Amino acid sequence: MAAGGAAKLRIPQPKSRAGPVVAVRWRMGRFLSTFQGRLDSKGRVSLPAAFRAVLEADGHPGVFLHPALEQPAIEAGGNRLLAEIDGLIGRFPPYSEARDLMATALLGQAEIAKLDPEGRLTLPERLKAHAGISQSLVFVGLGEKFRIWAPEKFTAHLEEATSNLRAVRAGLSRSG
Repeated sequence: MAAGGAAKLRIPQPKSRAGPVVAVRWRMGRFLSTFQGRLDSKGRVSLPAAFRAVLEADGHPGVFLHPALEQPAIEAGGNRLLAEIDGLIGRFPPYSEARDLMATALLGQAEIAKLDPEGRLTLPERLKAHAGISQSLVFVGLGEKFRIWAPEKFTAHLEEATSNLRAVRAGLSRSG
């Protein structure tokens, strides 16, 4: 195992002109899978235990939340998501308009939701409105982060993503 408990995997050399062997690091503690949830009468939802474990291992004191920029969903995570956002913002010169716009969009609308002792969180009203969440919701793991969707919006997004993936895969088959 490599430092940090992550195993290093080797991918065999392809038989084409694709280049050298690629080393991939599998990161322990990633947000994986899809879980359904429901808001209770007080507007709380139980964060999936697997997601709570990732946040705990990440050392984040709650759940970092912001409106997803291009989707009607809530983007969520912990310190790794914040580091990813800091990296994006850091690509722009200090005090530049681009940096300010990026920080405003990703940090200016963000909130940190605290988990109660039972692992429940309360989603802010404006984030629920952005995602179209009323009672039911879906947690979708995306590795370093996760998204919270209204079920019907996630279903439509998943259908589009699957269709696009099939098109990409078909294009790869034709070009190889």
